[in-house]
Amino acid sequence: MLIKTKPADIFKERHNGPVKQTIQEMLETIGVSSLDQLIDETVPAAIRLKQPLNIPAALTERDFLKKFSVIAKKNKVCRSYIGLGYHDTVTPPVIQRNILENPGWYTAYTPYQAEIAQGRLEALINYQTLVMDLTAMEIANASLLDEATAAAEAMNMFYGLRKGTRKNATRFFVSEHVLPQTIDVLKTRATPLGLELVIGDHRTADLSDATLFGAMVQYPAADGELFDYTEFISTAHQQDMFVAVAADLLSLTLLTPPGEMGADAVVGNSQRFGVPMGYGGPHAGFLATRDAYKRSLPGRIIGQSVDAHGNKAYRMALQTREQHIRREKATSNICTAQVLLAVMAGMYAVYHGPRRLKYIALNIYLLTQLLEQGLADLGLEQVNSNYFDTLKIKVESAELKNAIRQEAEQAAINFRYFPDNYIGISLHENTDLDDVKAILSVFSKIMNQPTAVVNLAELPHETEVTWPENLLRTSPYLQQEVFNQHHSELAILRYMKYLENKDISLVHSMIPLGSCTMKLNATAEMTPVTWPEIGGLHPFVPADQAQGYQQIFTDLEAWLCEITGFAGISLQPNSGAQGEYAGLMVIRAYHEAQGHQHRTIALIPSSAHGTNPASAVMAGMKVVIVKCDDRGNIDVADLRAKAEQHRNDLSCLMVTYPSTHGVYEESIIEICAIIHENGGRVYMDGANMNAQVGLTSPATIGADVCHLNLHKTFCIPHGGGGPGVGPIGVVADLVPYLPGHAVVKTGGEQAIPAVSAAPWGSASILPISYAYIALMGGEGLTEATKMAILNANYIKARLKEHYPVLYTGANGRCAHEMILDCRAFKKVGIEVEDMAKRLMDYCFHAPTVSFPVAGTLMIEPTESESKEEIDRFCEAMISIRQEIREIEEGAADQKNNVLKNAPHTMAVGLADNWVLPYSREKAVFPYAFARTHKIWPTVSRIDSAYGDRNLICSCTPLEAYAQPEVAQIATGID
Repeated sequence: MLIKTKPADIFKERHNGPVKQTIQEMLETIGVSSLDQLIDETVPAAIRLKQPLNIPAALTERDFLKKFSVIAKKNKVCRSYIGLGYHDTVTPPVIQRNILENPGWYTAYTPYQAEIAQGRLEALINYQTLVMDLTAMEIANASLLDEATAAAEAMNMFYGLRKGTRKNATRFFVSEHVLPQTIDVLKTRATPLGLELVIGDHRTADLSDATLFGAMVQYPAADGELFDYTEFISTAHQQDMFVAVAADLLSLTLLTPPGEMGADAVVGNSQRFGVPMGYGGPHAGFLATRDAYKRSLPGRIIGQSVDAHGNKAYRMALQTREQHIRREKATSNICTAQVLLAVMAGMYAVYHGPRRLKYIALNIYLLTQLLEQGLADLGLEQVNSNYFDTLKIKVESAELKNAIRQEAEQAAINFRYFPDNYIGISLHENTDLDDVKAILSVFSKIMNQPTAVVNLAELPHETEVTWPENLLRTSPYLQQEVFNQHHSELAILRYMKYLENKDISLVHSMIPLGSCTMKLNATAEMTPVTWPEIGGLHPFVPADQAQGYQQIFTDLEAWLCEITGFAGISLQPNSGAQGEYAGLMVIRAYHEAQGHQHRTIALIPSSAHGTNPASAVMAGMKVVIVKCDDRGNIDVADLRAKAEQHRNDLSCLMVTYPSTHGVYEESIIEICAIIHENGGRVYMDGANMNAQVGLTSPATIGADVCHLNLHKTFCIPHGGGGPGVGPIGVVADLVPYLPGHAVVKTGGEQAIPAVSAAPWGSASILPISYAYIALMGGEGLTEATKMAILNANYIKARLKEHYPVLYTGANGRCAHEMILDCRAFKKVGIEVEDMAKRLMDYCFHAPTVSFPVAGTLMIEPTESESKEEIDRFCEAMISIRQEIREIEEGAADQKNNVLKNAPHTMAVGLADNWVLPYSREKAVFPYAFARTHKIWPTVSRIDSAYGDRNLICSCTPLEAYAQPEVAQIATGID
């Protein structure tokens, strides 16, 4: 007997939920005879690809990990002392295993539904508190994309707050000691807003210049020097100027914090709080400011509020500043944060506490002192008068500098090499005494002089910080209980698990969010992220040390070009919103290169994602809204009229495809042609790219630029609201304008300046998307798109008798998502928010609420959900519809009912006195699945308005708790 064999670990069979038998059952429910028929009725024939994707055949999980290991080993992990905002660190194994590698944390959604996100919200409160305490500022956000982005956001915030004699100023002073990649991003963001950067020495800057509205300085400076900025800030304030300080967070355990110097904002990144360098990211940036500016602070802010029973509860505060509400009036397009990385950094501080954080900082400082002493013994001059972790060494000639570089790199050591005859050396948490000896041996060999051998036994048991008193921190920090009680591994393990258990993630049930696709992050895809060859590289190492990364980039760019049909890709943007902005800046640069600086009109459909108009304004464009018809499609007549009206000034159209309404618009090719006929370019928002892969492409429909949300289509983890990556693809004539970088060569011949701090953005999570494509192959990727369309249309068919679907295509089909119209329920007082909260009792996260149409639910199941899970969700939705019907028929009260009181916590369900007009069982076990898989919301419905009126954004302080300050600390190097 012949038996056909195949590998047991074919990945697409593990990634896609529906299996052969259930696919046929689902097709019968939909009313089609085959999957091909469904796709033909859903995706317009005019935009279908003529050829299958030309991507290498799918690998098994075992084969992928073997082959990828070979690629990763091409990266050479050296000891890097380059600094410039990136430092080697120790990720505590308990945090790596239980947060970074834990799907309970990395598959969670942005905490819009706060009642089932209390764990992440508390973790983010910890992060905000960490930043506020160390910077000595009054309020901080819950993370930004990186330090350079945070700096740009601070500049924009100051521009919007201009006052007094500077209310019309348009110039911003930037110290030449600010990190070069930060200056690069500041240039990018300043130009389209008509702002001018003035770069110089803060010690000689003329702040009386009435054209300046603000300034930025670095602390410690990029070359390691420590400056006291108190007088500079005071002078700036006398001139009605704002000052931002870009600060190293770890150094602030020892240094006088910028808030005590009078800073108006403090920016930076938290990478050295236990987050690997990862060749540049992802890392959580931060922006802290004064309380008076809280309503101008960009990014997400976590605040404390109360629930329906008066219990403390956390939520995202000031949510009315979100971009989909302010749209073209928004001052920022920040959407994706870096939640997972902020959680790691905050937990690092919780685990170590203030004492151990100070130990770490003092150990680094002591070793830097020892290194300076050893270099001085060799006759080398160190020029920084005061420093924390960075020495700047003067050498006699370029020849000597090059000789030192050659010897260092041969010893697998990286320093920073200045354009003139200086060498920078930045030590870090992972530096020990043997590393100091190795550094000294490089110099001694080239100097041809012996260096003294330092023995551990000879080290002083105490160290003294030699800075002037005005630079020495005297104020306490992290006095809250949470930072002082979880210092053993068992304690931190229980605390992290306690928080994890408060949240719903993909490990519990499907998260059916339309537009915010919650893809499976397969373990095989995630595995390489924590390999040292991926996490251990500094972003500015010599190119020959990152050959593995370069192969990953080259392959991934080629695959994404094949999938999109484009000629070039930039991997630099580190969020979808950043990708939008980068794409628009490329279009802007193209028009300017043609001498068409006047082309600044961006046409945007009324249904667009909220970041679209915000991004356009940030790119210096004027937004003109295009109408949509009753079916949710772009009104082609209105588009044509406005394109022709503005033909001389038309820059671009921003369009999402399939549409934000979940429909493949039949007229998309005509729409793109209209824009091209009138001199504009077409920017396609790639939020719904997972409904295109293998079936159509941005180039096929006529787009010129597209950003790709890698967490939506290519499986990087959502992480509770970040990390994100938003590469952009472009047609051939836009390739020359792809983003460059100030430190490492990237981009095209006429590259726009950098949009992110690192040359390739969040490089260390690109292997996840690389793995997904390699494991699926072209055939598997196409099949995934078909499964997503199948699952969505199956839900539509199951729910059509209970909820009207607002928009469909020409044949009555939806794309990969659909909108349920719930507006009729308002007649009996039920809002979609009530339905969202009630779904928590059914053990589900809610679909997208009131976007893109108020009073609706937008549902997207993804291809990975099985028929059984989808049926459970449909059962829950049908049951909720029956609960609404009970209100409609008068069987339940309009104000005191199971939806209005949802969610029901364990405390409510077990209360001694049950006074609600329905049974306990109906409240907490509304259907069979909840009995065996119950997920208890830990708080009742949260009072959002109270939280905004009484904004508390840090851990509650314990006034009675006192942690003694440590003046002198044992070295702890052993």
